Amino acid sequence: MPVSGAEGAAPSLHPRVRCGFTMADLAALPKEVREQLAELELELSEGDITQKGYEKKKAKLLGPYIPQIQNVDPSVQQTPGPSSDPAPSPDAGPSSSTRHHRSHRSGGARDDRYRSDIHTEAVQAALAKHKEEKMALPMPTKRRSAFVQSPVDNCTPPDTSSASEDEGSLRRQAALSAALAQSLQSPDYWINRSLQSSSTSSSASSTLSHGEQKSQGPAQQPQLSLLADVLAHTRIAESSSVPPDVTSSTSQDRGSRVDMPPIVRGMSREQSRSSMLDTADGRGQGVPVHSRVSTKIQQLLNTLKRPKRPPLSEFFLDDSEEIVEVPQPDPNTPRPEGRQIIPVKGEPLGVVSNWPPALQAALARWGATQAKSPALTTLDHTGKPLYTLTYGKLWSRSLKLAYTLLNKLGTKNDPILKPGDRVALVYPNNDPGMFWVAFYGCLLAEVIPVPIEVPLTRKVGEIINNDAGSQQIGFLLGSCGVGLALTSEVCLKGLPKTPNGEILQFKGWPRLKWVVTDTKYLTKPSKDWQPHIPTANTDTAYIEYKASKEGTVMGVAVSKISMLTHCQALTQACNYCEGETLVNVLDFKKDMGLWHGVLTSVMNRIHTISVPYAVMKACPLSWVQRVHIHKARVALVKCRDLHWAMMAHRDQKDTNLSSLRMLIVGDGANPWSVSSCDAFLNVFQSHGLKPEVICPCASSPEALTVAIRRPGVRGAPLPARAILSMAGLSHGVIRVNTEDKNSALTVQDVGHVMPGALMCIVKPDGPPMLCKTDEIGEIVLNSRAGGTMYYGLPGVTKNTFEVIPVNSSGAPIGEIPFTRTGLLGFVGPGSLVFVVGRIEGLMMVSGRRHNADDLVATALAVEPVKTVYRGRIVVFSVTVFYDERIVIVAEQRPDASEEDSFQWMSRVLQAIDGIHQVGLFCLALVPANTLPKTPLGGIHVSETKQHFLEGSLHPCNILMCPHTCVTNLPKPRQKQPVGVGPASIMVGNLVAGKRIAQAAGRELGLIEDQDLVRKLSMWPTVMHQFLSEALQWRAQTDPDHVLYVLLNAKGVAVSTATCLQLHKRAEKVAAALMERGGINTGDNVVLLYPPGIDLIGSFYGCLYAGCIPVTVRPPHPQNLSATLPTVRMIIDVSKAACILTTQLMMKILRSKEAAASVNIKTWPTIIDTDDLPRRRPPQIYKPPTAEMLAYLDFSVSTTGMLTGVKISHAAVSTLCRSIKLQCELYSSRQIAICLDPYCGLGFVLWCLCSVYSGHQSILIPPMEVEISLPLWLSALSQYKIRDTFCSYSVMELCTKGLGTQTEILKARGVNLSCVRSCVVVAEERPRLALTQSFSKLFKDLGLSPRAVSTAFGSRVNLAICLQGTAGPDPSTVYVDMKSLRHDRVRLVERGAPQSLPLTESGTILPGVRVIIVNPETRGPLGDSHLGEIWVNSPHSASGYYTLYGEESLQADHFNTRLSFGEPHTLWARTGYLGFVRRTELLDASGDRHDALFVVGSLDETLELRGLRYHPIDIETSVSRAHRSIAESAVFTWTNLLVVVSELAGSEQEALDLVPLVTNVVLEEHHLIVGVVVIVDPGVIPINSRGEKQRMHLRDSFLADQLDPIYVAYNM
Repeated sequence: MPVSGAEGAAPSLHPRVRCGFTMADLAALPKEVREQLAELELELSEGDITQKGYEKKKAKLLGPYIPQIQNVDPSVQQTPGPSSDPAPSPDAGPSSSTRHHRSHRSGGARDDRYRSDIHTEAVQAALAKHKEEKMALPMPTKRRSAFVQSPVDNCTPPDTSSASEDEGSLRRQAALSAALAQSLQSPDYWINRSLQSSSTSSSASSTLSHGEQKSQGPAQQPQLSLLADVLAHTRIAESSSVPPDVTSSTSQDRGSRVDMPPIVRGMSREQSRSSMLDTADGRGQGVPVHSRVSTKIQQLLNTLKRPKRPPLSEFFLDDSEEIVEVPQPDPNTPRPEGRQIIPVKGEPLGVVSNWPPALQAALARWGATQAKSPALTTLDHTGKPLYTLTYGKLWSRSLKLAYTLLNKLGTKNDPILKPGDRVALVYPNNDPGMFWVAFYGCLLAEVIPVPIEVPLTRKVGEIINNDAGSQQIGFLLGSCGVGLALTSEVCLKGLPKTPNGEILQFKGWPRLKWVVTDTKYLTKPSKDWQPHIPTANTDTAYIEYKASKEGTVMGVAVSKISMLTHCQALTQACNYCEGETLVNVLDFKKDMGLWHGVLTSVMNRIHTISVPYAVMKACPLSWVQRVHIHKARVALVKCRDLHWAMMAHRDQKDTNLSSLRMLIVGDGANPWSVSSCDAFLNVFQSHGLKPEVICPCASSPEALTVAIRRPGVRGAPLPARAILSMAGLSHGVIRVNTEDKNSALTVQDVGHVMPGALMCIVKPDGPPMLCKTDEIGEIVLNSRAGGTMYYGLPGVTKNTFEVIPVNSSGAPIGEIPFTRTGLLGFVGPGSLVFVVGRIEGLMMVSGRRHNADDLVATALAVEPVKTVYRGRIVVFSVTVFYDERIVIVAEQRPDASEEDSFQWMSRVLQAIDGIHQVGLFCLALVPANTLPKTPLGGIHVSETKQHFLEGSLHPCNILMCPHTCVTNLPKPRQKQPVGVGPASIMVGNLVAGKRIAQAAGRELGLIEDQDLVRKLSMWPTVMHQFLSEALQWRAQTDPDHVLYVLLNAKGVAVSTATCLQLHKRAEKVAAALMERGGINTGDNVVLLYPPGIDLIGSFYGCLYAGCIPVTVRPPHPQNLSATLPTVRMIIDVSKAACILTTQLMMKILRSKEAAASVNIKTWPTIIDTDDLPRRRPPQIYKPPTAEMLAYLDFSVSTTGMLTGVKISHAAVSTLCRSIKLQCELYSSRQIAICLDPYCGLGFVLWCLCSVYSGHQSILIPPMEVEISLPLWLSALSQYKIRDTFCSYSVMELCTKGLGTQTEILKARGVNLSCVRSCVVVAEERPRLALTQSFSKLFKDLGLSPRAVSTAFGSRVNLAICLQGTAGPDPSTVYVDMKSLRHDRVRLVERGAPQSLPLTESGTILPGVRVIIVNPETRGPLGDSHLGEIWVNSPHSASGYYTLYGEESLQADHFNTRLSFGEPHTLWARTGYLGFVRRTELLDASGDRHDALFVVGSLDETLELRGLRYHPIDIETSVSRAHRSIAESAVFTWTNLLVVVSELAGSEQEALDLVPLVTNVVLEEHHLIVGVVVIVDPGVIPINSRGEKQRMHLRDSFLADQLDPIYVAYNM
């Protein structure tokens, strides 16, 4: 008999059997063959040949040297048994006897439902095949602190989770492990061997145990690369020591630690072969692969490399609604060829004269005539008989209960229960006696029992957690209209109570009254009371619950006549006789346990011995002992019970099973049951078990018993088995497996159809068309003995209970309705029924069917002993991107190492791919005991799937493989050749029939007549082309007018500046610059100030002195190491001659802390402007022309580029004039500015506009808002501000921080009804979601919904759009994202699928023209295209301020011309993509308004699959994927999409995000995520404008500086 060698008591396979070649063989090959092999490997790694081509060429090369594997001596492949274990050497681990003992016990912790030796061998073969193909998967990186494994029993008492699964996962016996030990043990074994026997080991491996002379020379190269090969594929490359080999029993030094040569460690195969650090893309450019992350990505890339595809003629059109690539049908797909099936009839139901007219009548009869006859014996938890209920007692107690229910609840005139009401039966599994009485009591009272499980609850903290599916039971009770529950006193005490002692209201349950049915509470019926026992009719007798694939629990109603007929049919089929003994191990509340053990047994006065589940856990042999002691004739079991008994049978020598005439296998319909039955027979045949008594049967909650094998005649041949091809099954056809024995499924029959029934096989999807004889379909049954409906659910009932099969032409075959059984199968020779799976386990992947059970079996055949806890594995499919994707979840043993788990996962992938030819989407391991359980300890599939989709599964290991299994992505788009053809010739304003995409603001309109100017007493616009003159003029004409008010966090005005004060301050600064700084005209001066008035004074001081100011954000005193280097860089790049700053900042610049990050000895002159003497400069500088530079504007772009642009005096004054016109600014106005004053429009508004237009600016530094959130809004209310400017960061602070406090603000008197415009200043696509949330949240404070708008500027032009007071409201459009990826703009309706809302970026400023241009051809585009926004405006910057004046770049960005059309206009390129749309609205001049929509930065876009993606769109989807994702960012790295997500929840949620992120990006963007990185909050760098710095993030990721919580590499 086979031993289950869980710890591997097997000799290792002959080296040559394992895999065509061992290392020794390869070393023996001629040198030129080895060289050719190495060349081949290289070609494969470069992607020059396919895997298939590689295999072919390799086979050809090795052909002459391959030993003949086929005729290996059979003795080599012997089944490991006790005899095949050689005497263990003293240090070879545990002695052989203890090892055997242990292997047996561990087998008990495995699910044997799927045990099959043949299958195990098949899995081995598939894995071996993969081994030749060499897959190197990068292991995920995990932060050590994360995922502390929960102790096994902190969630539930250890036993409840034990693999004693009900339908759970324990059946695939440890005999699997023996064969697996052989093939899976060998790599480590060979590595140990080869390392210790090769004298040419690499010089680095100095710690080898044999310490031979280390030779260095050419000979060691091939050896090393081969070693690397083995390492790369046994996934040991990550760990430095090989685990000692416990499986082989050759004595070798176990203690030696085998060190890998460092060059091999942690590297993929390609790199180790060339044994030099190559660069990331293998061609010598890119990031050197020195970090953990990049090596991993490199490995990932190598596994994804494919030969380059030929160019595609057709490219994917955006208008086509068909997104999905439909795989072409394979002409070789097997199709059914047989004739149409003819319905199969069961034998007629015999008529026996003394059959009772109703089941209650049978009980009445036995209660009266056979009162002493035993009906039921129950066992205590040790397996000893507890009490026996006789037929007399059963009858009298049921009678009492019936009387009590009808007469003693409520009052005589108002009884609580009436006949026909539904009543829940809530009894624990160890109390069948109480249940029997309750069930028969209900039948006698003519109320309808609804047996359900006892609701288990676990208290977690203060939250009550119902067990899996308990809410669904609530749905069942609701749909059945249950208001009363019967239970026992013990059970009631165990239910959770509220503090005042009432039973807790379970989540989702209707309100219930609880009635205790213990005998002492029942009333004896009065003399004249008799129960009403009518002849069985079609009224409902009882309701049995059934969970659907989605987890909904429905009640199948069984009528009185069906119940009776079913008992008769079972009696006839099983040949039950009066007075027999039956041992029942199944759940007595439903299914076979109820039908045989409670109903049919009473009809036939059978003595039932009920063995509760808890006893089976403590003593798996208890049912066998009961059969032996009571000489039982029938036993009712499941495969797991056979398996356990077999595992434990050693402890029992004297059992005898010869009394059994029927061993009914309740789950015999599971195709994997055959091996359990065989193994059990194998062990117990010597104990008197006859082969013909094993009777598998098939049942379904709807049709009740479908088929059962009748007990055989002694000596008659046993029924044949079907050996089917799995490939055929996946196409729904029956093919006897001939070619590939690896993918075979052996199925046993479940006997014949039930007496009196009619059976057909119909197609499982679509109309119920009859199948052909060689086709797999759903079994449908017509019988008087089946369920009648789903109680209370007429809609679903029709599709299940009233199916009329149709023939191939679609015509119904008759009138009679059939019931769907949910079983998939076929009718074999001799009308035997075969079942190959269940509808609920069916997964349709790419048009092929796969059965969850089959996949579980394969996964369990991949030696899970080290990894999987008690064989608990579950398989289900989720629909992602128009197809089902397979997910496998298993519980991981608490002591499993990362290495083991990862290795197991990669092998499962390979095995499933090899045997089922289907790719897995996701494989997750969760801590032991954490999967939701069914009441009998199995895994609750639908609940597990729910957790997976909600992101609450909390895996501790995960492997996603979307690249291999997502085959329906649209074809990559081929870029059309770029060229200006005749079709693009412009005709007027049209390009190829479309309106040219251009727009302009209104005229700037300068007033020319100076006399008029003086008369109108305006300040002379034209004379003062320079802001320095404007300030002097204001100081003279209106000295006391307050220009600036600065607020602190408390909202107090800490400083103000009138026109004169500002002028005086500027003079002081100018004097200081000239005297102390020794500054020449035109020198650059850095201003390093916190936001405030000092900054403004120093700016004008520079202008007065003829210097060029450069405003720089001061370093953060608490974070100098990060912020000071940027300051230093700007100072160096701008060649500043001097720094103006405050005293405090000057100290910081010279501090010890500063010295740690920059060289503080080389600062230019630093002048502190806090206490300047009152001096005036000798004269105030006036530039000779307006084209001279006014200031430099430095900023770091989101792509991490530091750029400084030159702004001339002319640009400054036209920009200020443009803003003045747009916002109607004049001296009596007040505006509030909550922006950083260092660059872009923020600086212009803070420092320049007030001096030009004379309005008063209330300055609110954003950092003060961080200290006091309501500051900005309170200031708007207090000063009754009409126009305010802010940044997205400020808006987000208010939305997140104050959103819930609007009532408090209202109470404080904050009123925003004064605000007419609130403009968000930004250089990006408007954040519509944020501005809308802001408007909605503060609507209660009077904020007008029309007030919020956005501005848009870029490096080349600081302000292009700004929503002013005039002009129409900004419009919002919905564009189709699919078209946008093709650079097309297609407007769709709101709410359309794949639509993206975009809002206009504000009205274009006066004097500005924009045009949309193709960035490649530089030709203008029509308005249905997305292109680069080019701008022509007098206030554009004059160029980049670069060290060596890169003229080409400057000309390109600042002074560029269209390739055709309007060749003379000079344009500046903004670097942003957008489009222009003409709206229905009218602008000030009465023309239709042209709106500019900004979509995103050109530099940031991702080119993937030939399409253009904007990171923000993918990030928006990712952030929606799970509640714990705080922020996310995406970038690409060598064609892989990398998603970085910040985890706001606990670290155990980190791995939940991986599948959800992958799913959402695939669903919404049709992209496969390559790497998912989970990091702590705050890791994604964000600049002061609130924009993500994705390139910084990318650099940190590649340099491995993120300290991620988890990095998942999606295969």
